[in-house]
Amino acid sequence: MKVIIVGAGIGGLTLALMLNQRGIDCDVFESVRELKPLGVGINLLPHATLQLQSLGLLDTLAETAIETSALHYFNQHGHAIWQEPRGVAAGYPVPQLSLHRGELQMLLAQEVVKRLGASRLHTGMAFESLQQDAQGVTVRFRNRATNTVDDVRGDVLVGADGIHSTVRRFFFAPFDHLRFSGRMLWRAVTDAAPYLDGRTMFMAGHQDQKFVCYPISEPLRQQGRSRINWIAELRVGQDELPSTDWNREVDASVFADRFASWQWDWIDIPALIKGAEAIYEFPLVDKDPLPCWTQGRACLLGDAAHPMYPIGSNGSAQAILDAACLAARLQAIGKDHRSSVELALKEYEAERLPLTSGIVLRNRLNGPEQVMQIAHERAPEGFAHIHDVIPEAELAEIAIRYKRLAGFDPQALKP
Repeated sequence: MKVIIVGAGIGGLTLALMLNQRGIDCDVFESVRELKPLGVGINLLPHATLQLQSLGLLDTLAETAIETSALHYFNQHGHAIWQEPRGVAAGYPVPQLSLHRGELQMLLAQEVVKRLGASRLHTGMAFESLQQDAQGVTVRFRNRATNTVDDVRGDVLVGADGIHSTVRRFFFAPFDHLRFSGRMLWRAVTDAAPYLDGRTMFMAGHQDQKFVCYPISEPLRQQGRSRINWIAELRVGQDELPSTDWNREVDASVFADRFASWQWDWIDIPALIKGAEAIYEFPLVDKDPLPCWTQGRACLLGDAAHPMYPIGSNGSAQAILDAACLAARLQAIGKDHRSSVELALKEYEAERLPLTSGIVLRNRLNGPEQVMQIAHERAPEGFAHIHDVIPEAELAEIAIRYKRLAGFDPQALKP
């Protein structure tokens, strides 16, 4: 069996490694001519970290990533709403990891080259179309270096080419519309002094004004400093999706005044904003869940299948879980049962589509971050103690309900 993977992001590269581990032939095709460590920070929750551990990557990741110790929620006045241990401290068999997205992608790409060979990672190859027959698929790519077309033959096509997926558009154009939340994100990284224990992630505010922080560099932490990934979020008062460049660099003056008073005894948010070398603007968008992910011998994976709000730290994690599920389903076919490819893809879809659709919809309701919104609605001027506003049992139930939905309930991951 030969699998053609479109997209060399986290999901596509992880799938390539998992297929290779199972003895399944595959090639990865990426539209950009050169992979670069782009982006900002991401979190790998324990259910995703377990999958990367199965690939033998955990020790390498631990050299770079922060082992996140805790997650804290605050209101816009700096009053504590909820806090909980994370990763090993919360009883998981593996840590929660926070790191630079580009560093993770480059690590995965290097492992693909090492394990599969450099000839299996094709850059500058843009997906154009697909034809299927009883024996397999023929995928047409545009070579961006030569502006010629190349036809590649395989047994399965996997579209793992992100939120702007051309594979998704090819099959599901009526369902490819972006859904804008009316909120804008500004994302950046700032090197600064550590806050709290140097390994804590926190969120403050409510759904119309929020600030998220977490450190992402273990080497810098060991030097007594902190590389802090942060996200400022505001409702911008417009219903239409902005037409500006999604990854454009902006000046802090666009939003910083809204956070000018967010200075508490353990963190200075205005100073973090001021200290960033570059700030990038993104609209907060997702897409409606698809009715299906498969068409014959072709399927979708990761953000191509289920783009979701970056709430609950689940985007990259769900792509990795998709890859693990799909690799297992394809392995179960056996080398001499090509007629079962379609069934394997449908089984993958049946397992993963309902779960991820639930996360997409729950994230629209702010997922576990809804505790901040509840606190804001019940006590907009703040409180002496959170349990005067939200009972502890209600807070705990919101936290565990999302963990169960997203697949990282501590009890479910115990060995």
